[in-house]
Amino acid sequence: MKNTDSPAFRLTSDCIWNSFRSSGKKHLILTGARKSGKTTLLSELLSRIGLSSLPCPIPGITTWAEPGKAVYLKENTTGQTACIGLYDESLPGAKIQQSPPHSPNRIQIGFTSVDGDADDAAPLPAAGNKMRPCAEGFLTLGIPALGRCAESDSEFVSLDEIGYLESQCHLENQCSIYDKPFAVNPGTFLEQEKSQCTEIYREEIRKLMACKRLLAVVRKQSLPFLEELSHRGDVFLLDLDQPFGRLGCVIMASGVGRRFGGNKLMADFRGKPLLQWALEATEGIFARRIVVTRHQAAAAFVRLRGVEALLHDLPRRNDTVRLGLQAVSEDVEGCLFCPGDQPLLRQETVASLALNAVNGKDEIWRPVWEDREGTPVLFPKWSFPMLLTLPEGCGGSFLLKKYPGRIRRVPVRDKLELQDIDSRQDLEFLQNC
Repeated sequence: MKNTDSPAFRLTSDCIWNSFRSSGKKHLILTGARKSGKTTLLSELLSRIGLSSLPCPIPGITTWAEPGKAVYLKENTTGQTACIGLYDESLPGAKIQQSPPHSPNRIQIGFTSVDGDADDAAPLPAAGNKMRPCAEGFLTLGIPALGRCAESDSEFVSLDEIGYLESQCHLENQCSIYDKPFAVNPGTFLEQEKSQCTEIYREEIRKLMACKRLLAVVRKQSLPFLEELSHRGDVFLLDLDQPFGRLGCVIMASGVGRRFGGNKLMADFRGKPLLQWALEATEGIFARRIVVTRHQAAAAFVRLRGVEALLHDLPRRNDTVRLGLQAVSEDVEGCLFCPGDQPLLRQETVASLALNAVNGKDEIWRPVWEDREGTPVLFPKWSFPMLLTLPEGCGGSFLLKKYPGRIRRVPVRDKLELQDIDSRQDLEFLQNC
């Protein structure tokens, strides 16, 4: 398969929030490699929902590491901080470069003072994890803080981040400890039970997710608890390394332009050919893009810009759908069919459709303004056989009518995003908007 070589679309908090709200999911989890921008995006998302009706800061927990030294946990609302992991050279893994010296009380077990903002601290250490969990930090602050989050009036709770230490489980103790009330004084725990403190912490996160909506950063690592959180059915998961999965895009550019009086795709719209706007709206999102057209000039135009073109002379709409899907369908999980004559369609709208398709693989996704549904439409893989065998003269609307219960909608910012150009009067109207 030929991958798109256009630059990846840079996700914004606005696009993510619109996608999450459209998804109907309860929780939003961000993951990705180090320095992928997870914490920055989480902060921007929290600012979006930090309305007067919600507490500020939003209840939650922030964790961070000082490489080669310790890992800390802070309760957002109180500012209380505890050490939950200490660097242990005897553990297997790569040696961690020591960070510059900080206040010595940063490595005390239990509550500590904070001499800097967590966002300015170094990122969590790489694989190897020579950090040994500190039971006291989880017991004296982490677990009670999660309980206070659950009891708060806030709809949302923030966790930044859930990582390696929170995923540890010492299997030497098999006795059940979940029947113990979490309000009990941590000092009454037996030493052998303290070794399972992170198991209690995980259970508290599960309880929190049952009663609150979670905005969280989860470390990208193949650990059972992290995998469990990321793949829950009520989670909208955004992997910042591969946010759009593997999706295809067919730009429909085969209209003969009878009402327009010629090939409208190359008509000027605000200084660029009309077709250029479709290319820009779909750029950097799809694993494979192709323009299907009957027009030599349109095919030459897109090829010069590094986009595939399929030139054909077949007469019907179902031909365009079939040819385009055949070209991109290998190893893609869904396909967007985008008209080439919708110049005010925003790239963020296309990205929102794609993000939702990754999280709702069985649904058909389309944009909407109030009650007016529009195009483009992103179809899931299960619909491909039917799209390849549409009745003569029919397009994707045939499936939309057949499966109305599978359609999900993503709101657009402006109703003009859904306006296509059929005539020169349409072109003039949009030019002046």
